[in-house]
Amino acid sequence: SSVHATGRDARKAIENARRQVAEAVNANPQEIYFTAGGSESDNWAIKGTAFANRKKGNHIITTAIEHHAVLHTCAWLEKQGFEVTYLPVDENGLVDPAQLEKEIKPETVLISIMFANNEIGTIEPIAKLGQIAHDHGVYFHTDAVQAFGHVPINVDELNIDMLSASAHKLNGPKGVGLLYIRKGVKLDN
Repeated sequence: SSVHATGRDARKAIENARRQVAEAVNANPQEIYFTAGGSESDNWAIKGTAFANRKKGNHIITTAIEHHAVLHTCAWLEKQGFEVTYLPVDENGLVDPAQLEKEIKPETVLISIMFANNEIGTIEPIAKLGQIAHDHGVYFHTDAVQAFGHVPINVDELNIDMLSASAHKLNGPKGVGLLYIRKGVKLDN
């Protein structure tokens, strides 16, 4: 909203980046929010969903091999009265979709599963996991920091409600992340 040229140029650059990111995941630019990094995006998605939907329930499902940004956020939420189920993975680091479905309760408000694991490189069956979440009326978040820009991502086809990513994984500036939030997702700031 600056009246000077430098401010207008900065806004133009940010809106151009927002459009490029949106195109990369088949989203609307208005669904892209810039943050200080992937960890902040994970934190906002998980805490924001938990608190905004607390009247519906207090249960979150994630995996035992998530990035610390997810695991630490879930541990903090447990201290706030939330219940977190940490799914195991098989010898290849994959979540069993049947196990995920079995763990969903009426109180489940969020499922957060990493797209591509930063330690072993496993790529989870995100479309199937997201569909299971949607079939049960549960929001689905994925930490896509390791996948964004490296594998095709279409948030509609993959049933993703929220997606975290980080610029430095794509040779972008450190300290810049993003959170895709599907229009209509209920999230506290």
